[in-house]
Amino acid sequence: MKLPTLRETIFSLQAYLSAVLALYVAYSMGLPRPFWAMTTAYIVAQPWSGAVRSKALYRLTGTFVGSAVTVYMVPQLSNSPVVMVAAMVVWVGVCLYLSVLDRTPRSYLFMLAGYTAAMIGFSSVTEPSLVFDTALARVEEICLGIVSATLVHSIVLPQGLAPTLLQLLDKAVRGARNWMHDTLSGQTDEQKDRDRRTLANDITQLRLLSTHVPFDTGNLRWTAGAVRAMQDQVAALTPIVSAVEDRMLALQADGQALPQEVSALLRDISEWINAGALATHEDALRLRAEAARLTPAIDGRATWRDALLASLMTRLRELIDTYDQCLALRRDIRAGLQGAPLRPSRARRVSSNTVLHRDRQLALLSALAAGVAISICSAFWIGTAWSNGGSAALMAAIASCIFASQDNPVPGIMQFLTYTIYSIPLSALYLLGIMPAIHSFEMLVLAMLPTAFVLGVYISRPATVGKAMAFVFGFVGTLALQDTHTADIVSFIDAQIAQNIGVATAAIVAALFRTVSADRSARRIQAANWKELEILASSPRAPERHTYAARMLDRIGLLQPRLALAKRPDDVVAADALKDLRVGRDITELQRVRRHLPMAEATIAPLLASLAGFFRARQAWQPGQKTPEFLAQIDRALSSVASTAQHEGARARAVVALVGIRRAFFPDAPDYQPPHPTLEGQTS
Repeated sequence: MKLPTLRETIFSLQAYLSAVLALYVAYSMGLPRPFWAMTTAYIVAQPWSGAVRSKALYRLTGTFVGSAVTVYMVPQLSNSPVVMVAAMVVWVGVCLYLSVLDRTPRSYLFMLAGYTAAMIGFSSVTEPSLVFDTALARVEEICLGIVSATLVHSIVLPQGLAPTLLQLLDKAVRGARNWMHDTLSGQTDEQKDRDRRTLANDITQLRLLSTHVPFDTGNLRWTAGAVRAMQDQVAALTPIVSAVEDRMLALQADGQALPQEVSALLRDISEWINAGALATHEDALRLRAEAARLTPAIDGRATWRDALLASLMTRLRELIDTYDQCLALRRDIRAGLQGAPLRPSRARRVSSNTVLHRDRQLALLSALAAGVAISICSAFWIGTAWSNGGSAALMAAIASCIFASQDNPVPGIMQFLTYTIYSIPLSALYLLGIMPAIHSFEMLVLAMLPTAFVLGVYISRPATVGKAMAFVFGFVGTLALQDTHTADIVSFIDAQIAQNIGVATAAIVAALFRTVSADRSARRIQAANWKELEILASSPRAPERHTYAARMLDRIGLLQPRLALAKRPDDVVAADALKDLRVGRDITELQRVRRHLPMAEATIAPLLASLAGFFRARQAWQPGQKTPEFLAQIDRALSSVASTAQHEGARARAVVALVGIRRAFFPDAPDYQPPHPTLEGQTS
């Protein structure tokens, strides 16, 4: 065993102290299963105090909701075990469905509401008249564990989230900086692909981790708005850099060289970006002004190269502005950690309605798998009148819920089962050998300390947390599920068989119809992207750009690890998802400016309809229609917009968006040709 670090030692002692506190209060209150409080304290334990606090309220609420449903359900249906099991299956399934859809700490509310009902309901079937007492005891025991863990992790040497989150935040900014530098300096595609894959994954991890920031115990919680604003800005860099890369490729096609002044500007921007924290706002203003100066005017006579150059300069200005905002927000966060108040003007830039990707099919499959596993265990329980059959059904519910969000939950459930089995000898030693010889609470605490300390260290390590938590659940959970005062070898073996049968049933059911391959999961995520693009193109109203970009980038972060595991990397699913992100940004921009260009509406509307139809076909895994007429529609819209005399700003933004759409769908098409000046005069 690797010697524990100071941080691992502190966490292990915190977890044990909270577990002992919960156990002591449970014993003092005379609760029937005091080790449920200890088990809960370990389940709630997290390396960061903010993570414990953020989940505590949702866990408490879920526990109350689940117990209330059980108290209402069991007396009503106790005379019909089959109907009661069916009602319990429906309840757990609905709760699990909602939990998988919600990828924030709020998901714990639904998960706890589901398996708390199973925990209380299955143990009350034989004595329905005592269901209220049982529910009250379980709620008290679970709440003691949650409250004890929250108090100890918040008061005793609290571990702040700041070092980990800021390290990840700086890593994401560094990844964006590397990608921008590689793009502007013309590095290899392999290096750029690696940079952007890393960036997408870092942004997704950052977004999930930052949900705990408002609950942190240090000054970091006062910077929550700036942290969210900065991660939105880092996410916004992704489609911008991708667009810059594409325009540079287009301008240098067929051996053409970039204008000398443009090349000099790209070098200056790259140097400014590489300066990192030393990059100044004054330099950003100077570079932005230079990019604006090099932007050619767009009118009816503008050539395709003019349009490409205008698009490149526009995206470079956006890149400069966005990266400058990242640097400013990072300075604000650094000052906020030292106690300085944040400037409200920057805090208001937070995107409050960011939405993460939701996989409804995965959620439904998870709910069905949990229902089938619980039903199988319950049918065996009812058919054989097995005294511990309820424990099997309960463990099937818990195992199905814990691993529900994974594409393939079978490895996780099997690991849980394996280390639960490994814990059996230790559980037997304590339950049947050590605890009967213990006659005081102090002796119990000392007897459990060595085992609990070692397990706590392994829980604090990301590489072993899953195995350690399974071992803890098998060890302490066994004490919770049995009466420690009356346990014997027969009841112990019977309880162990029930628990392991429940977990094994959950694994078998998941393997039969819940498992989703990496290919299929990637296809679903890609199809969700195309559905989103169809909605953007067909929407009668201008969509919210930041919400779309955050959700799309979240999908890219989910897609990348699945594509790495896909069996057919040359499949259509491996297409560059960043292109979809760029197209979505361009469609959003076109939708937002079209109301200012009424003279071009007759050409913009058919183009958007064709885009919606294209992505509708892609959802059915059809190739989509990249027809000459589709290209002609883009060119007609480009000509119409460029020839519009009104609203110069909207005209320029629409041209940039149309250039992006043309490059995304027809990168190898002949250059756009502006209409003949005489024809232009007749059509205008």
